[in-house]
Amino acid sequence: MNDQKSDLLLQHLDAYWRAANYLSVGQIFLWDNPLLRRPLTLADVEAMLLG
Repeated sequence: MNDQKSDLLLQHLDAYWRAANYLSVGQIFLWDNPLLRRPLTLADVEAMLLG
């Protein structure tokens, strides 16, 4: 029983980690459309990360 709970906890932690990383990268590298409500274009991506 504990193994099942541990596996479920690891799955939830992994999903949280991936979602947090996605949001962080979206805030850093995407100018407009971080939630991908329309198809991603080259104009949406920041050309160079400064500072």
